Amino acid sequence: MMRIGADEVERLADWPHLIEALSAMFKGDCVAPPRHHHGFDIPGEAPGTLLLMPAWTTGHYLGVKLVSVVPGNGARGLPAIAGSYILSSAKTGEPLAIIDGVSLTARRTAAASALASSALSRPDSRALLVVGAGAMSTRLAAAHASVRPIDTIQIWARDQSKAEATAASLRSIGFRADPCRDLEAAVRTADIVSCATLATTPLVYGAWLKPGTHLDLVGAFNPRMRESDDEAVRRASIFVDTREGALTEAGDLVQPLASGVIGVEAIKADLRELCLGLHAGRRNADEITLFKSVGASLEDLAAAVLVYEARMAETSAHL
Repeated sequence: MMRIGADEVERLADWPHLIEALSAMFKGDCVAPPRHHHGFDIPGEAPGTLLLMPAWTTGHYLGVKLVSVVPGNGARGLPAIAGSYILSSAKTGEPLAIIDGVSLTARRTAAASALASSALSRPDSRALLVVGAGAMSTRLAAAHASVRPIDTIQIWARDQSKAEATAASLRSIGFRADPCRDLEAAVRTADIVSCATLATTPLVYGAWLKPGTHLDLVGAFNPRMRESDDEAVRRASIFVDTREGALTEAGDLVQPLASGVIGVEAIKADLRELCLGLHAGRRNADEITLFKSVGASLEDLAAAVLVYEARMAETSAHL
């Protein structure tokens, strides 16, 4: 069985091909049951989360991702997320590859945000704000910049040193990036605001969003978490990666739905409908759009197949 590590995932899953692979998978016949979501207790620390995400395509590939989220790892200098992806043949059940799940998740998550942005952000979007300075921050910046003419990037984080390090990392690969201290001021001037945090209370407020802003919410992957307030949700046209996940797991939507701030009809479309052209996406330059991502197993399968086939092609070329 092939083993594909994190560095190879980053190299093989380039943004244009990965975004296209996600689009094709959303349009296709992939079967993607809702993910299994289990909490587990860690004595003396915040509860952990175990995620199991299966998906398959008829007669071709099947796969499952196993992910654990341990919020307390940050204090230990360890990543909060760990996981692996097992890709198999859907025809024979034979395991084909085990792939680093953390890098695969990060790449496909950023690519999904970029895929949504290509339909929802203004085509002339140039100013990007990334809220959070974790492992997702540089990937989200690069992915958004692959579909829009981004020329300035600001990074905000509670830990300013992490924001500075992320900005420096982006500058090292050719982006114009700087840390910022004033989150409100940065949101008010951004064309795209992309959030990837473990926040449990809102960071981005609707009153700060200028007309035409696209708000990309990647964190808040369970009902207890939240990155935006009620006003942001109320003002925006809402889009999701999958309705099933958003309506049960996305705190940014589950909470305002439960309190009656919005109804389910506020969700205009999911990524499949956007990819198929069943919804046109952004309607005008002043519309505020919001994309809530909670992750979908078909995204993992698309990324895993892309990486596996690219690695197989390289192997064949060297024979």
